[in-house]
Amino acid sequence: MRIVGGIFKGRTFDPGKRFQSRPTTDLAKESLFNILENRYGFEGKSVLDLFAGTGSIGYEFMSRGCREAVFVEKDFIHQRFINEVLVKLKIENAKVFKADVFQFVKKYGGNFDFIFADPPYDLKNFTEVPNAVLASGLLKPEGLFILEHPKEYDFSSHPRFRENRKYGKVNFSFFE
Repeated sequence: MRIVGGIFKGRTFDPGKRFQSRPTTDLAKESLFNILENRYGFEGKSVLDLFAGTGSIGYEFMSRGCREAVFVEKDFIHQRFINEVLVKLKIENAKVFKADVFQFVKKYGGNFDFIFADPPYDLKNFTEVPNAVLASGLLKPEGLFILEHPKEYDFSSHPRFRENRKYGKVNFSFFE
């Protein structure tokens, strides 16, 4: 896993062979953050990284100046890896929760400028993720929710859907 931009650009971390995640590709990350950097400022903003996996997306936001990150990951090995990387990067303004995302979004008290979710592509209730996140109140009124998903899913009929971007096999749907 490599951080592709910001103050931590070029830093690499190896999650190891026991890691059961599908990290977002560097091409997809670079493309996503090119869009975000042209449309939004990161300074002083907060980010929630759901189904965090390696934590890659959260680190990218922090590398670009976000003031706070919250990572939610159910798998203990993934959670431990995220904590190790945060220590190595000396990021102190981040929290990692070992939790089920659907339970977390119902209970967490706070809100965020950016919410990113990259659920496992074989998640049984994948199509419920946008409604669960957007109904939770965690997204600030001017905030952006980004869902990473395979091409088999189409969220364009969702009332808060704004656009879809495709990079190889990776799709990002944007909701406001």
